[in-house]
Amino acid sequence: MAFEDIGHDEGAVKGGVTLAEAAKIKYLTPHNAQFVLTKGRMLSVTVEEKHYPSVYLHCSFPHSNRLLYISVRTLENEEVGMIESLDDFPEELAQLLKEQIAIRYFAPIITKVIAIKEEFGYAYWEAETQAGRCRFTVRNGGGNAKLVSEQKLLIQDVDGNRFLIERLDQLSEKEYRMVEMCL
Repeated sequence: MAFEDIGHDEGAVKGGVTLAEAAKIKYLTPHNAQFVLTKGRMLSVTVEEKHYPSVYLHCSFPHSNRLLYISVRTLENEEVGMIESLDDFPEELAQLLKEQIAIRYFAPIITKVIAIKEEFGYAYWEAETQAGRCRFTVRNGGGNAKLVSEQKLLIQDVDGNRFLIERLDQLSEKEYRMVEMCL
């Protein structure tokens, strides 16, 4: 069956947007976008005279490069546009955007695994992080502990908090055995 046979030609409309329009990426630059931090410490942007009072930044490559291809989205997840590179922005503005990215992708780095106990489909972690000692619960299965690179492990707890183990090869043998049960 051809693409056109199922009603997805270039003029097809879904949600008021044609496929041709949806495929276009609007790149945001210092010339067409003005970012401002609001009194409530939210990020807002005005793009070609259209104001978006609250936006967030979504990195295309959050674990390997947070400076390239950053989607700017409304709270309703509508894409306003794409920042190709933070290097294209003045240093002060680039720093503001980097801070917003750091807040969104905050994930304490685990420096020591103290204990992991599994029970009834959950893993109960106790760990030292760069932000201090913490305890958190992870639902087993479902990709809640996944490798994001050869050595980097991302763990998401039941509340949506994220934690990182930067280098699995730097864990002690005991720590690695505990973590391995969760993979």
